[in-house]
Amino acid sequence: MNKNGLPVQINWCPDKSSPVPVYKQITAFVCDKISSGEWTAGTQLPSQRRLAELFGVNRSTVVTAMEELASYGILKGSRKAGTQISGDTWSLILPKSLDWGKYINSGTFKANKHILQMINRLEFEPDILRLSTGETDPRLFPHALWRKILAQLSKKNTVFNYLEASGSEKLRMAIAERMGRRGIAVSPSRILITSGSLQALQLISVCLIKKKSVVYVEAPSYLQSLRIFQSADITLKGIGMDKKGMKLWKIPPAAGNMKQENMSFLYTIPTNHNPTGITMTLDRRKDLMDFCVKKQIPIIEDAAYEELCFEEAVPSLKAIDKNGIVIYLGTASKTLAPGLRVGWLIASEPIIQRLSDAKMQMDYGTSSLSQLVFSEFLTSGFYDKHLAALRKELLLRRDSALMILEKNFSDIASWYIPKGGFYIWLTFSKKISSEKLFFSAAKEKILLNPGNIYDFRPNNSLRISYSYLNCCEFAEAVQKLAIIVRSIMK
Repeated sequence: MNKNGLPVQINWCPDKSSPVPVYKQITAFVCDKISSGEWTAGTQLPSQRRLAELFGVNRSTVVTAMEELASYGILKGSRKAGTQISGDTWSLILPKSLDWGKYINSGTFKANKHILQMINRLEFEPDILRLSTGETDPRLFPHALWRKILAQLSKKNTVFNYLEASGSEKLRMAIAERMGRRGIAVSPSRILITSGSLQALQLISVCLIKKKSVVYVEAPSYLQSLRIFQSADITLKGIGMDKKGMKLWKIPPAAGNMKQENMSFLYTIPTNHNPTGITMTLDRRKDLMDFCVKKQIPIIEDAAYEELCFEEAVPSLKAIDKNGIVIYLGTASKTLAPGLRVGWLIASEPIIQRLSDAKMQMDYGTSSLSQLVFSEFLTSGFYDKHLAALRKELLLRRDSALMILEKNFSDIASWYIPKGGFYIWLTFSKKISSEKLFFSAAKEKILLNPGNIYDFRPNNSLRISYSYLNCCEFAEAVQKLAIIVRSIMK
């Protein structure tokens, strides 16, 4: 780990066929990292055992290399800090290079928490059982429909030039028609196509919300696993939840009455909430709308999971918005494919114009190909056909997951039954170290998302996802996890 708190990256192995001794190659590798400025003074190296695994060598070889580096004064070690790059003498031995370390955290965009960085890396480990991931199983992707869409597009005179700032007019018209069927009357001029709903949040944070303002969010919330608002110098304040959704009466009385330079916003995922799976009731939605209208607090409604309801969907906040107070975010990432990077934002025309201008400065428009493909999915009827099949499969997986959890965790944990989406929020009855559980599970090739990464204070929960693993894989992962949990709880 370097002095900025980021883990050291090692993606190299010595060449055992080389005439140069392996320990010499390791010594040279470390020196190159230091001289290039990648590893600065104070950088902590992994343990010798871990280095041996990364380099694919015996531990004794690593020990020899470390001892040689220590003899040069390049490394120093202690029981508490482990082995570190020394700041004393190596600079006299190695050539001078630009120290990039001092630049790494100089910008305003904050780094992910360490455990999130580990999750992002472990997701791509071979044979890992991703028990918490926020994606659909790639095996559920509609390959046959995809091929038909591409065949249809190939017969048209499609071009891949830049599109207008707010996105493809055809796509915006298709989304407007779709939103109309869900009770949201909107014209294409009030829709902005974004590179996923994450970009929509970035645009809102830098264009509509002043620094030092407050955004109220559910606690726990998806935003705690991001750093978008904090990076824009905006304060997040968590508001607790019950089985009906956000406890709006917990929002401070002063909210919305701040000075103009310290505005308030409210961010919510009312349908199939991430990470808890809770769907806000209609009565609670109406109360929330009334509260925010009275306090003049704009609402950012994240509807990422709205089309994945197993029962009749509760009307969205935007559908009951009579005062233009809601900014609505939609995405194809949870329903079709995250790699398409297609999302949309619905708001008043002045907001769309402001955000469109900023988006053009960022990326000059969402991928033309992705917009064409998604537009074709919507207008052909293939998207609805895919959604019906996806909801059916997710419901089957949810029911199977609930039975498996009941069998393995009913005596030591509790959870809500989600009405759609991907997630089950599992809370243990006894206190358990989330970090110990995470690393113990990772050793068994099970990847978890501890509840702490979504909350404003430590909790005793896990976000469990039934969307990525099939029923057999989910059962295997949960059975292994139950053994790990009980061993830690002893």
